[in-house]
Amino acid sequence: MNKELLKGLSEEQIAKVKACKNQEEFLALAKQEGIELNDEQLEAVSGGVCTPTSCPKCHSKNLGSYMYGGLTNYECRDCKHEFR
Repeated sequence: MNKELLKGLSEEQIAKVKACKNQEEFLALAKQEGIELNDEQLEAVSGGVCTPTSCPKCHSKNLGSYMYGGLTNYECRDCKHEFR
């Protein structure tokens, strides 16, 4: 993870981000901590630590991903739900 892209976060917050298992956990953490991340920061984190493992709607693990507007987007191949 590029620390320059997480500039402004405390070491404690960075450790919490690294502990996230998926993007939903990361977004919940950001909201809880009052952290506002720009698109570049979100992309840096979602590239590794916070890649989702299941669909937040139906919990299927059958996911696909694609880039749109410089961000990674995910689609559930079962229920067709799209999310970041």
